[in-house]
Amino acid sequence: MKSLTNKRSVSGSFRDPTGFLFTDNRILYRQINPSGFDDYFLLRNSGLYQELTAAELLIPHEEISEYNQNSPPDQIVIKPEKVGFISYPYEWSFSQLKNAAQHTLKIQKIALQKGMSLKDCSAYNVQFLHGKPILIDTLSFERYREGEPWAAYRQFCQHFLAPLALMAYTDVRLSQFLRIYIDGIPLDLASKLLPKKTSLNFSLNVHIHIHAKSQARYSEKEIDRDKNHRQIKEHQLLGLVDSLASGINKLTWKPDQTDWAEYEKFHNYSPDALQHKSDLVAHYLSQTQSSLVWDMGANVGRFSRLASQQKIDTIAFDIDPGAVEVNYLQAVEDGDRHLLPLVADLTNPSPGLGWAHEERQSLLERGPADTVLALALIHHLAIGNNVPFNKLAEFFSRICKWLIIEFIPKHDPQVNRLLKVRQDIFSDYDQDHFLEEFCDYFELLTQQKIKDTDRVLFLLMNKNS
Repeated sequence: MKSLTNKRSVSGSFRDPTGFLFTDNRILYRQINPSGFDDYFLLRNSGLYQELTAAELLIPHEEISEYNQNSPPDQIVIKPEKVGFISYPYEWSFSQLKNAAQHTLKIQKIALQKGMSLKDCSAYNVQFLHGKPILIDTLSFERYREGEPWAAYRQFCQHFLAPLALMAYTDVRLSQFLRIYIDGIPLDLASKLLPKKTSLNFSLNVHIHIHAKSQARYSEKEIDRDKNHRQIKEHQLLGLVDSLASGINKLTWKPDQTDWAEYEKFHNYSPDALQHKSDLVAHYLSQTQSSLVWDMGANVGRFSRLASQQKIDTIAFDIDPGAVEVNYLQAVEDGDRHLLPLVADLTNPSPGLGWAHEERQSLLERGPADTVLALALIHHLAIGNNVPFNKLAEFFSRICKWLIIEFIPKHDPQVNRLLKVRQDIFSDYDQDHFLEEFCDYFELLTQQKIKDTDRVLFLLMNKNS
């Protein structure tokens, strides 16, 4: 009998009575409870599971006979394919959230053809695997019952349509509302924040503005569900899905509206310097033999691709949603299966959220990486955000074994640009102090000055690794 002594429930999966995730010896499993048996068997026997997994729309799994044969008959255990890095909707660019929404609606249409329907449409049920969105919740499906409304309709609008509309029509940074409202942006709030002209948009008017008014009208009333139940035919439900898809498809946002989206046009490197820096980063990466790289402050991903093109799983973080959008769209165009661009503010990284702060992991909890790239970044943190070198060194020591880091001296044009708008109070901002603080946590392996600049690229190894 397989030992379950290391069985630990995953904190973010307790809300579903039909099953939950757990780990055993660091391997992820999903337990299916008796209340979920009928829908799980229908998913498997209808051909829906086979069609969705063949199209890479749903995460594949295997049934674990050693659990199923030896455990009580009131559970089924499956082992889903591993997703290397879990990301969250408030870390996605506009097109990532849009693609996840389109992905969800595509699955709903296929499910209806097989006599099933999505019972929930949480954006957290979608992850990015091999460069594309994929549904990871096997228990999201239920038997379709003729005449019943779509149970996940409001959730889809709150998790996908409302944030996308706010990003497109109001401000792309409003995606961060998803950090506050992890059950989706309330439709009444979205309706208030959207410009009046969106009432002329059929999809937004119906699915956000009118939907919000309908919620308000019935929120405090006792409803006899049998008496007030409106029968919805299957063709009407398909029409609803098509209407949502049309509305989602028409939403657009241009990434040239932010500071760093056109970074490649305005950096300070000569062609020779840029090539030399690229060669150095690639050489340092080859020395680390990494399987996971985090590029902190990746901009549009030029150096991230030095890792992903070597088939190293690479997470490219940047604070600017425009730069992340450009990076993601390029990764899609390239068919890059190893690069995941994400929005992150290193001075305020994603915290633990939800019940007991455990439903959504903090950025640190999802680490460490093998190697971290910190290129043209330290001056922004040390001078732009007043983070001392000792704090930076301690932070980086918590998230990586290897650190490839660039030091930019105070007389560099980029540092001068930061100091033009503030008093220079940074007397310790120099290479000697930088090394002194970082060498408390890291061993210096090599360093090289970048051609045509006074910038220096360092390869450091964590002393505690």
